[in-house]
Amino acid sequence: EVHLVESGGGLVEPGGSLRLSCAASGFTFSASYMTWIRQPPGKALERVANIAPGGMTTYYADDVKGRFTISRDNTKSMLYLNLRSVKSEDAAMYYCVKGTNWAIRGQGTQVTVSS
Repeated sequence: EVHLVESGGGLVEPGGSLRLSCAASGFTFSASYMTWIRQPPGKALERVANIAPGGMTTYYADDVKGRFTISRDNTKSMLYLNLRSVKSEDAAMYYCVKGTNWAIRGQGTQVTVSS
């Protein structure tokens, strides 16, 4: 059973930084594409970034490109998302998911942007 636990969210000022983590279990993490998605208040889920199993290939949504960095540690079955130069529109509940199956996700971690 896929189990994902996100953490690291919190309150961040505009322009600030934050690191999100996702602990994965119940599947072969090292062989899986992983994705960060987010849901801003009142809006639909949207893809933020994903990363290939080996970690060498990544994708970023246009509005986070150059500011966010996705990474993984296959030895620990951990997925990360580094947020830099945070903007108000980055405020959302962030989830990690396996591949493209957005239906199976953890409880999420909330990112609030405020000065």
